[in-house]
Amino acid sequence: MIFLNGDGAAFGPSPPRPYSEGAETMTIIDADCHISPTPESGNSIGREELLARMDRAGVAKALVWLQPPYRRDGIEASNRYVYESASLHPDRFLGFGWADPSLGVEHAVREARRCLSDYGFRGVKLNGAQNGFPIDDPERALPVIDAIAEAGGVLAFHIGADSYNNTHPWRLAKVSDRHPRLPILAVHMGGASFDDMSDLVIEAAASRPSITLIGSAVRSIPILKAVRKLGPDRVCFGSDTPFELMHVEVAKYLTLLEGEIPPEDIERVMGGNLARILGVKAGA
Repeated sequence: MIFLNGDGAAFGPSPPRPYSEGAETMTIIDADCHISPTPESGNSIGREELLARMDRAGVAKALVWLQPPYRRDGIEASNRYVYESASLHPDRFLGFGWADPSLGVEHAVREARRCLSDYGFRGVKLNGAQNGFPIDDPERALPVIDAIAEAGGVLAFHIGADSYNNTHPWRLAKVSDRHPRLPILAVHMGGASFDDMSDLVIEAAASRPSITLIGSAVRSIPILKAVRKLGPDRVCFGSDTPFELMHVEVAKYLTLLEGEIPPEDIERVMGGNLARILGVKAGA
């Protein structure tokens, strides 16, 4: 932005450089996007709006799951909508399932298996904050987690200070210890609130290489701390669209990481890591 002083002369900071060298050709994959077939809240979006936001932000692909809150009888339709969206746009959307043990453990296990086998999703997410259960609950959560691990899927958790008891990093660590080879995405990495548990998430992940942090809905300093302590191959960019603005989050990440890590490591954080975990080609 350029300002004029009292004499009418222009002054102001140097033009910002929000992109790292080579960012114009970087394949960016957003690791946290929600869509809904019906309006679930004031900022709900469908697949076409998500595509428009991706185009504006320069995002090539997005990991997509349903948007909470949803009607108790609507989880099947929402997962189906994600599947249809990924089928319509296989080059843009990476479908990911959602299971809710609060609707019944057998129902959650069945829905997780449907997402992995029938829909071909790459994994299933459990959200103990929105759905009200401890993520390591032996009766409600672990049977679903065991089914996901048995099917060879990737597991994602909402890990946030908005529900610190249900999604505490210690519970995340216990699940990882139960399934040490199961890839786990720690979405929000302890944020999702003014306070956060990011230090605890980083500590839990440090000795558990199967845990990858998704830095969405979390402040910049914890993201940088995670990259420095865990390494750039353990953190993924995520926007939490539509709860945040994707193009703003992309600019935040690129500005944050420029000068902190080499360009090739920025590419890993911005998409390469997620592509590796999900077994997809970043540019295809």
